[in-house]
This record gives sequence, structure tokens and C-alpha cells, in this order.
Amino acid sequence: MEAVTSPLQESYGPITRGCQWLKALPNKFCDKTMEIARKTKKLGQDDPRRIVHSLKVGLAITLVSFFYYFEPLYDGFGDSAMWAVLTVVLVSEFSVGATLGKGLNRMLATLVAGALGAGAHCLASLSGRKGEPILVATFVFIIAVITTFMRFFPRVKARYDYGMMIFILTFCMVSVSGYRDDQVLKMAHVRFSTILVGSCASLIVCICVCPVWIGEDLHKSVAANIAKLANFLQAFGDEYFKVSEESNENNKPYLQGYRTVLTSKSSEETMQANFAIWEPGHGPFGYRHPWKMYLKVGNLTRECAYKVEALNSYLNSKIQAPAEIRGKIQVPCKRVSLECSRALKEMASTFRKMVITRSAVMHIENSKKAAEELKSLLKTSLWEEADLLEMIPAASVASLLLEIIGCIEKISEAVNELGKAASFRKINATVLPEQQDSIQQDSNNTAIVPVPHCVIVVAE
Repeated sequence: MEAVTSPLQESYGPITRGCQWLKALPNKFCDKTMEIARKTKKLGQDDPRRIVHSLKVGLAITLVSFFYYFEPLYDGFGDSAMWAVLTVVLVSEFSVGATLGKGLNRMLATLVAGALGAGAHCLASLSGRKGEPILVATFVFIIAVITTFMRFFPRVKARYDYGMMIFILTFCMVSVSGYRDDQVLKMAHVRFSTILVGSCASLIVCICVCPVWIGEDLHKSVAANIAKLANFLQAFGDEYFKVSEESNENNKPYLQGYRTVLTSKSSEETMQANFAIWEPGHGPFGYRHPWKMYLKVGNLTRECAYKVEALNSYLNSKIQAPAEIRGKIQVPCKRVSLECSRALKEMASTFRKMVITRSAVMHIENSKKAAEELKSLLKTSLWEEADLLEMIPAASVASLLLEIIGCIEKISEAVNELGKAASFRKINATVLPEQQDSIQQDSNNTAIVPVPHCVIVVAE
């Protein structure tokens, strides 16, 4: 039965709700303020370089604004000094490569467009007062069409898109404004000078004060992606063959980390094509560092990550192979997964340290030996009594592990090629096993994977 509301209650309802909203407003404001404060704190803690970058931009703008405060500097540029401040705001980026790329694009585009604009104005002025606007409009149309079309070229768009926009803007400003202002050369000179000052101020502050090298971030990102695949393969064996419930809970973070590798293509291409290639030699990254080869390693890593994604689908699949069938391939599968994980971890570690060793190759060879054992097991008569539908999931897992070995071998070759091109340090590592690395089974038919004890002799 529905409740009946009186006309008096209906009339006072909105007023009462309004009073309640006003009473709750201070608490909501405090809660919102605390939430913003927590997010701000977390943003700074995740990457303290963001706070430093904000301070650097403020410092650069303050330095350039002196052109407005001091009369000698203001007399030289006048109101056009504001272009220097605007240039700092537009050019300042988080990394040195991004700031350098934008600054050079802006300076070069302004110089070329200013010269062409002044030349177009001089040519148009020869045709008289009536023909000048027609010629200027024609020049603007041609330049705008050609420049806009050039921006569709992938290489131009990746590196010089910002410069193309500044080129169109500067050319139009110089050529069109010259119809009303005769001092075209002076205007172009002042505009280029202020942009030069603003760009140089941004570059000096960005490079000299706590520089952020995007090439170094790219190097660490590629190494981290390889390590994420290694973590998954290390945890996959215990998770798929269900060693214990405790291990399953501990393995969950490792089993989910590979997903960021699948979406890393755009960020790697942006860091390499747009930013890292502009940076000068710094630290271990010399002049003409082979940044393009990082894309090859990243692509091969993602190719392996797609195999891992397919492998992960069998962990949560509703159709699972019976425990008896999985037990038949448990030992070689865990050996392959473990050796692949060790190979990827060695590659990630040596890649991060910029050294070349053969330790990863040894683990790849061990994984191939385990793969041969797995292949021979699949060809035996162990499957004759099993149902075909029950056998497919286990056979698919084994097949994916065999494909992952090939992917890891390609990653190893690409990493070695990059190391040779980038002049990584060569280290000869000799592994002397003191304990046979094997997988045994206990009385409950559960695989036990002992951690091998090795003596590593490193000679540089």
C-alpha cells in the first residue's frame, strides 16, 4: 500500500532537502579537499620528478619574464617580449628529448617561415597596392596546402609536426601583417629573437637542472617488460599444476604483470621516435645511440607476451585437463617454463646493466633439452587411453611453451645485436654447476623444483 503524503509535506520537502544539503556542504568540501590532497601526494610519490619538472618550468618562466621587468631588455624587444614567455610555456616538456625537439622545431620553423614571409611580402609589394593582397593570399594558400599535406607523412608527423604548425602560423603572421605594417623585417627579426631566447632558456633549465633523459626511461622500460614475462613463466608452473594454495596467492601479481607489455607499443614508439632521438649523448648512451633497435626488441617482447596471454587463458579456463593427464607432462613443462624464465631474467638483468654475456643462451639450451623431452613424451603411447577432448588443453599448453622458446631465442638475438651496436661491455661468465638442476617427484607425485647452486666466475 502506497504512503499518502500531505500537501504540507510536499511543500516543505524541497526546503528541507535544501537545508540538509547546506548543512552537509562543509563536510563534503572537506572530504573533497582531502581526496584531492591524497591524490596529489600519491602523484608526487609515484614519480618525484614531476615535482622537480614543475619547479623547473616555473624557474624558466620567471627568468624569461625579466624581459618585461627591466627597461634595457624591454626597450630591445618591446611588447614582443611576451613571445619569449609563451615559448617557454609551449616548449617546456617533461624530458630533455621532448623539450629539445620542440625547441629546435619552433626555432627552425620560425626562422624559415619568417624569411619566406618577408620574401613573399617583398614580391607581393612589387605588384602594386591592388595586386599585393591577391599575391599574398595566393602565397598563403599554396604554403598552407603544401605544409598541411606534408604533415600526413608518418616520419614528418612523428618528428616535425609541431614545427610544421609553427611554420604555417609564422608565415601567415609575417606575410599577412606586412600588408598593413611596412616594418616586416623588423617584426620577423624580433619574433625570431624572442622565440630563440625562450627556447634557449627552456633548454638550459631542462638540461642543467635535474635533467630527465627519456632514452634512459626507454631503456629501463624495455628491460622491465622482459622481466615481467620472466615473472609470469616462473609462476606459471606452480599455478597450472596447483602445487599449493599459498603459492597461488603469492603468484597472482606475477601472473598479471605481463598485461602492461601488451599495451606498451605506443609509448615505446613515442619515446624513441619523438623524444629519445633528439637527445645528445649522455652517460652510457653515446652519440647516435641505436634507439631504433629498441623497437625491434620491444616488438619481439610483445610477440612473446601474446603467447603468454594465450597461456594465461588456460589457467582460468572452464575446460581443464584432468590431473592425471597434466601429471604426465608436469615435469618437462615446469622445466621448460623455469628455464625460459631464467633466460628472460638474465636478459633483463644484463640488458639493464648494458653488458653482454652468454648466460641467457645456456638457459635457452637447457629449455630446448627439456622441450625435446616434452616432444618425445607427447609422441609416446601415454595418450592412447585418454579422451581426445581431455587431452587438447594439456597439449595446447605444451605447444605454447614450445613456441615461447622460439620467441625467447629471437629476443636474445635482438638483444645481442643491440648490445653490439650500442657497444655494451662484454663479460665472459662461466657457470660451474655444483648441483644437478633437475625436477624430482615426491611420494604424492608433486613436482619439486630445487634451486640450483652455481659458482659463477666473471671475467671482463
